[in-house]
Amino acid sequence: MLLGTAFALSGPNDRQITDPKSVTSQQNADAKAVPVEDLFFTRLISDAAWSPDGKAIELSTTLTGRANLWKVEANGGWPTQIAQSDERQHEGQWSPDSKWIAFTQDKGGNELWDIYVISSNGLQLSNLTNTPDVREQAPRWSRDGKWLACIVKPKEAPSYNIAVLEVATRQLRQLTHENDPQYTWSIVDWSPDGKTVYANRGDLVGADADIYAVDVISGKTTNLTAHSGKSSHTGSSVSRDGRQILLASNEKGGFENIALLDVVTKKMSWVTDTQWEAAPGEFSPDGMRFSYELNQDGRGDVYLSDRNGQSRKLRMPEGINALEGAQHFSPDGKSLMLAHAGSNTPTDLWIYDTSTNQARQLTHSALASLTPENLPQSQIVHYRSFDGKTISAFLYMPFNLKRNGSNAAVLYPHGGPTGQSEDVFNRTINALVSRGYIVIAPNPRGSSGYGIEFQKANYQDLGNGDLKDDMAAVRFVLDTGYADPKKVGVTGGSYGGYTTLMAVGKYPQTFAVAVDLFGPLDWFSMMKNSDPLLQQYIVSLLGDPEKNRAIYEDTSPSKYVANIKAPLLVLQGENDPRVPKEETDQVVDMLKKRGNVVDVHYYPAEGHGFAKRENQIDAIKRTVDWFEKYLPTGAGAKTASGGR
Repeated sequence: MLLGTAFALSGPNDRQITDPKSVTSQQNADAKAVPVEDLFFTRLISDAAWSPDGKAIELSTTLTGRANLWKVEANGGWPTQIAQSDERQHEGQWSPDSKWIAFTQDKGGNELWDIYVISSNGLQLSNLTNTPDVREQAPRWSRDGKWLACIVKPKEAPSYNIAVLEVATRQLRQLTHENDPQYTWSIVDWSPDGKTVYANRGDLVGADADIYAVDVISGKTTNLTAHSGKSSHTGSSVSRDGRQILLASNEKGGFENIALLDVVTKKMSWVTDTQWEAAPGEFSPDGMRFSYELNQDGRGDVYLSDRNGQSRKLRMPEGINALEGAQHFSPDGKSLMLAHAGSNTPTDLWIYDTSTNQARQLTHSALASLTPENLPQSQIVHYRSFDGKTISAFLYMPFNLKRNGSNAAVLYPHGGPTGQSEDVFNRTINALVSRGYIVIAPNPRGSSGYGIEFQKANYQDLGNGDLKDDMAAVRFVLDTGYADPKKVGVTGGSYGGYTTLMAVGKYPQTFAVAVDLFGPLDWFSMMKNSDPLLQQYIVSLLGDPEKNRAIYEDTSPSKYVANIKAPLLVLQGENDPRVPKEETDQVVDMLKKRGNVVDVHYYPAEGHGFAKRENQIDAIKRTVDWFEKYLPTGAGAKTASGGR
């Protein structure tokens, strides 16, 4: 059943190939290299939530250089810090009476999260779980404020499960007990009467998922979206009357679309009909409307719909417009809290009045030096890969370049591989582009955002077909006439670091320099040392390691290390549970023994990615210095502050 007016939008198949010669470099006499410090003293914002009394908004922000809890008046003003820690704090959730905030905090980037509660005035703080070897995440208050639903995963377990935590006694009771390591659980929400927790059970790559009703007393689970074959159904919110669940499903041709699920009849009513990817938001407090997002080629918009499926797009600037965190409707349902970011504008919170269709900016994260006019804006380009597939990429052109084939270019592969390059404010890219480097960030096969078949197109083929898509991105940049084929570099983190290692190992003649941030080197050592959940994710991509031993070997960068010629810098967190430092140790040792130019820096008390401002700044400075040493552009002079 299709409600109201569905959005029959164009999709990935309608993308038009970009003529490389149509790409231009804009003139800007005021353009200059952005100081790296300014990029990170521009604050990061995440995990915002509107208080139930409507007075304040909680958020996690790096005003002090650490991602801690703050709150800001809903009408605007300077934020007030609620919690202070040297550790990162995320997933803030207000209690129904607005007196408490539940949040998560780990230690040194180890991802062994505990659930805390703090009074809204910051005077009372308690660690409710305090389990050094168990992750507790995604806290969600019951309507009476006595319980928190959450997900739990012991350090050595491959799957998350659903649990409930009694706030007064700090007693945690696990409700589900997953026995398939390829599947894991996540929270949807409580039922209004507090007797049921709705949850998602899905595989690790998002191809197969169902929504369950979990009885809080008995732990009995009821599948509400049972289906044959593989398709995903992922819920996000429960209506006020408890009758409907807002969800996304890829039943319609393998593309994520929005639907409403009747909890009693188990029937779905479709809201959208698109081949772009949609993500569900939440119901309004009165349950009469709901929100969702639509991702079109790495740019996002927010939609508001009634329960009859009549939808409208909220008017916001181009870029990524998202429903940041949870509790993003105002308690009176008249406003929505959105997060907006663009390639030249960092993430900020906006308040959207749904009656006037006007938005006002609530936070202002950027330093005055980071004016959007002096940061190059991204552009989406499309090109053919080796087998005819159309690939999308974000291209970042520095100002004031000449089309004379003399400029340097950098390939910037994204993480995942189940991920996507999006039109967001990327600090590494802005640092490089403002110094004269052309940067291209592709979405090769295996990326999300283009349907499940495209996402699965790199299964058991990592570092091959997807890397060829990335190499076609390099060819596109060269075909613009701006770049020198002898002046191409590559850098990325996580799977982007893996791609970096594969690129310099399989195409040593192409890359003159590389920076790898915590990238896997060998899938067999990853299967021994990484977090068990990530081990199962690797299995979902490559198959059984014993049966598919040749695939594991062929897709490991370790096989190609002997071919590497480019000077390589490696940056690694010492506490990384996903890509342990042993991966970096191996590649550095192998290259040093061969006499290669290689350098490494380890960050204590950091995990998968760097959370502390001084380390974030140091990592980008090292990256910029490495590129300017081995791939100079001549465009980026040192700034007055000494940042590069």
